[in-house]
Amino acid sequence: MGLEQLVTKPPRIVGPGAGLFRNDHFQMAYATNDIDRARAIFSERFGIKEFRRLEGPLAEGGQFHIELGWAGGVMYELAWAKGPGGEVFYERLPADRFAIQHHHLGYLVPTEAAWAAVQGEIERLGYRVALKTNAPGFMQACIIEVPELGHYLEYIFPESDGVAFFDAVPSN
Repeated sequence: MGLEQLVTKPPRIVGPGAGLFRNDHFQMAYATNDIDRARAIFSERFGIKEFRRLEGPLAEGGQFHIELGWAGGVMYELAWAKGPGGEVFYERLPADRFAIQHHHLGYLVPTEAAWAAVQGEIERLGYRVALKTNAPGFMQACIIEVPELGHYLEYIFPESDGVAFFDAVPSN
């Protein structure tokens, strides 16, 4: 008897209806102050041995480095940043010791209408947008602070190159 016979998931509720959880939750993300060490831990202890890297400069002058890998139906993200624009990733990490900390849940937003609805819902609820990016042809994303949950939520609206990027993230 396989797992699919034990648990029947309800259909996904995806769309611009009320509620920020009404999008496709696909990602669990962790911030770290040592990306190489975090990657080794995820490989050795949690079985995510292959990752897809995304790194480069931040618009404000800092640097970021992200590692992505699928395990089952969840994409795991390790995020590291330093300098201006990267505060959302390191402001809650200890400065004096190694750390990996839960950072955000990631949600895929399927359409421009749904993206507009998510932005409207964030504004209506008054959440602080900690980071917002727009790389035309790649993706739009925003990370919001949700104090009552103790972590961030990220919304991603991938465009054609972003979809291709995510499709190339290795499955472990």
